[in-house]
Amino acid sequence: MSEFRFGLVSYGAYLPSHRLARADIGAALNTSAGRGERVVASFDEDSTTLGVAAARAALERHGEESAAPTALYFATTTPAYADKANATAIHAALGLPDNVFAADTGGSARSGVAALRTGAATGGVAVLADVIVGRPGSADESGGGDGAAAFAFGPAADAIAEIVAFASATEEILDRWRTPGAASGVQWEERFGLDRYAPLVERVTREVLASADNGRADHVIVVSGNSAVAKRASSLVPNAGSVSGSPIGYAGAASVGVALADALDKARPGESILVISVANGADAILLRATDRIDDRRQRVSVAEQLASGRAVAYPAYLTWRGLLDREPPRRPEPDRVSGPAAARNAAWKFALSGSRCNKCGFVHLPPARVCKDCGIVDRMTIESLAGVPGSVATYTVDRLAYSPAPPVVDAVVDFDDGGRYTFEVADAGPSDLAVGARVETVFRRLNTADGVHNYFWKVRVH
Repeated sequence: MSEFRFGLVSYGAYLPSHRLARADIGAALNTSAGRGERVVASFDEDSTTLGVAAARAALERHGEESAAPTALYFATTTPAYADKANATAIHAALGLPDNVFAADTGGSARSGVAALRTGAATGGVAVLADVIVGRPGSADESGGGDGAAAFAFGPAADAIAEIVAFASATEEILDRWRTPGAASGVQWEERFGLDRYAPLVERVTREVLASADNGRADHVIVVSGNSAVAKRASSLVPNAGSVSGSPIGYAGAASVGVALADALDKARPGESILVISVANGADAILLRATDRIDDRRQRVSVAEQLASGRAVAYPAYLTWRGLLDREPPRRPEPDRVSGPAAARNAAWKFALSGSRCNKCGFVHLPPARVCKDCGIVDRMTIESLAGVPGSVATYTVDRLAYSPAPPVVDAVVDFDDGGRYTFEVADAGPSDLAVGARVETVFRRLNTADGVHNYFWKVRVH
């Protein structure tokens, strides 16, 4: 039995649907950018929206009978806001009670481990998400990836994986840095970091493997922003067979989360997972899968998400990341969202909460006090439609509306359990839609004006 009070009870990962071919990068810059594709967040996604998607996937598998998490810890190196907490938007989008503590642990890649350790210590949920931006032609551009993962911790009796041991070693190393406000970071020569990190990795690995059944782990993962560490991982870990890394490349604070989710997708009951994160030191986490893991895996594995994608052109990607300043559409840009108005409508705006009439069952979107069907007043039950599937009743293609990726496609959606509303369609073009198409709601950023992000829900074709 593990000495830790809380175990991992559910998890979820989210990989954006867009893919950038590295060959396109190489062709545009007349250089070698490697083979394959890079996972790319859409223009309306940021670390907060990625975190919501992963957290929803994790809590979906958490079980209806389980209590809400005690806290939410959000780790990212690319926060949508400074000063203002980003975890609170995730908290609101998940519809968590207001007594659930939510805070950011961001700032560095190591904050992902900090969120995991804190979540495991308190029975909270750790959400790790990042959108990695590199200068054109850089290693972060071609070797990075955007993604998120979330992990809910609860009573050990309900765990799908018990935490066997933690070990950490800290050292001040100037091998990767980014000044506040800069879009991309800088890296020192990789061999310098490798020389400093190697003994730390060996030390923390030996410490946690001392708690393993046979001094070995069935699944070994090493993630690092230092490419030399990633390449030499097998030689750095004592008593390790095959060693894997992040399946999407360097993903900042999310690297350790996406890699762990991928390992949990594959682990069988009784198998152990050793996760080593190398950033400003070395951290090792040893877990052991329980008999419950087969019934509580995430619905769509990391490998399945990675295998499907939608191509994005290199110029469009650069525009989305603000690295290519293109002429904007000749349309009025959106106004800044009002703070008081957003606060008054927070349940609708963030949690997609409508109201269902207690007398006739009519669902109102947005919520209303007076039933549009039977006219009864103040006899409503608040009900969130986030995650409820629906069908397209009709749709329109707007080629005049302002958008970083025109045209804008809007669809009128009829939800399966009642309710109708018009949503913008994400991750799709006009040819992807049809009347009757099945869609799901996704939390996205509608626009940004004067530094204020306007978050709301869109729909995506199944």
